[in-house]
Amino acid sequence: MSFTVKAEDFAKFQNIVKESKIEFIDFRFTDIKGVWHHVSFTSKSITKETFESGLPFDGSSIPNWQPINRSDMLLVPDASTVFVDPFTADPTAVVICDVWDIYKNQPYEHDPRSIAKKALAYLKSTGIGDAAYFGPENEFFVFDELLIRDDPNCQYYEIDSEEGNWNGGKKFDDRPNTGHRPAVKGGYFPVQPVDSMVDLRAEMVKTLESVGLEININHHEVAVAQGEIGVKFASIVEAADNVQKLKYVVKNVAHLNGKTATFMPKPLYGDNGSGMHCHQSIWKDGKNVFAGDKYQGLSDAALYYIGGVLKHAQSIAAFSNASTNSYKRLIPGFEAPSILTYSAQNRSASCRIPYVSGASAKRAEFRFPDSSANPYLAFAAMLLAGIDGIKNKANPGEPMEMDLFELSLDEIREKGIQQMPHTLREAIELMLADRGYLKEGGVFTEEFIQNYQHYKFQSEIWPWEARPHPYEFKTTYSC
Repeated sequence: MSFTVKAEDFAKFQNIVKESKIEFIDFRFTDIKGVWHHVSFTSKSITKETFESGLPFDGSSIPNWQPINRSDMLLVPDASTVFVDPFTADPTAVVICDVWDIYKNQPYEHDPRSIAKKALAYLKSTGIGDAAYFGPENEFFVFDELLIRDDPNCQYYEIDSEEGNWNGGKKFDDRPNTGHRPAVKGGYFPVQPVDSMVDLRAEMVKTLESVGLEININHHEVAVAQGEIGVKFASIVEAADNVQKLKYVVKNVAHLNGKTATFMPKPLYGDNGSGMHCHQSIWKDGKNVFAGDKYQGLSDAALYYIGGVLKHAQSIAAFSNASTNSYKRLIPGFEAPSILTYSAQNRSASCRIPYVSGASAKRAEFRFPDSSANPYLAFAAMLLAGIDGIKNKANPGEPMEMDLFELSLDEIREKGIQQMPHTLREAIELMLADRGYLKEGGVFTEEFIQNYQHYKFQSEIWPWEARPHPYEFKTTYSC
């Protein structure tokens, strides 16, 4: 098997290796959950033939991938993705890879990056567009410490942050308690000393820029110890690559500063959670397909796209809100949009049409996803749903400009408004019942869908459902 390597991409790789005096090449790929894995080689052992032939590895050692009797797989390096790792002691270049199934002689159907590539290819085949741009906004928390116990007789966690209002009466050993900290839901845009992470986020931004990301904004978010760093939009695959880079950099910068960062959607009870709002648009022949003269300057295609995503959102949730913890964020009162409607400027709607100054910036922002998602799978699922909406002229309904967070559950039912699922189990079941759009163009195969749902049940849903929760002892112990 021989893979095509563009001359300009390999030249870029060679230049970085030479100019940065690279000693090791680190090849990385993403598993079903969205976790990066890697294997390193000495730079002198890597040639153009390596990129053309691929790198063999054991696929049976990756969770829920190949069986032991079909374990041999290939990593296919994408030379255009090379960047210098800012965290290794010895000069190391990172290259992101696709995965190849040598038994079927095709891109591995469980490889998330290959699935995102197939979604883009399918878009092109429809004639609707030739490019799909995604701009994810990944929020995160930075804590000082995390303690966990997961034993038969004890389920326990404790998070701490100096910003936490629970530390108002704490005496610190090495300094006074100054009392400057954000209130619950009071962390949006304060200056220091209330915002204690200014310098930490600045270090993250500089490091992200060093690995090739274009950063446009960073700030403290609404919750205690919560932040956001804005990365410029990119094509669907590159945008997902950038999410992986962002998570890697944020977690490592925090680690090097003696802190711990997480993209977990809802680590704190009673405060806002972290989302991954996704700005999306389709382009064709260098023009924005979403620009038009309909609602808020959108085109019919854009409204149909929104209609498709809203129609399939309960199914998309299996990929865009991919953890049991996701659904602790999607509840009323914490700015997490669980009501499936759209609006301009209205951040309580699950789809917002941002105010922009020109046609090229017209887009839809879907606000329900979070960063526990595998970005390749989540972006692919949303794109496929949008394409389905355009092909079938899905009516998104009338926009809702009211504050949807003020609606009671009874009012939501009376208005017939659909909501996001309430648990990961429900999301998986709804995805299985509504998976036809995912299989268009062979993007998500039936084998992958079944493998994904079994993996989620076995590794997350059933273990979570089986464990007693401390709050249950408060409500049920004296029954």
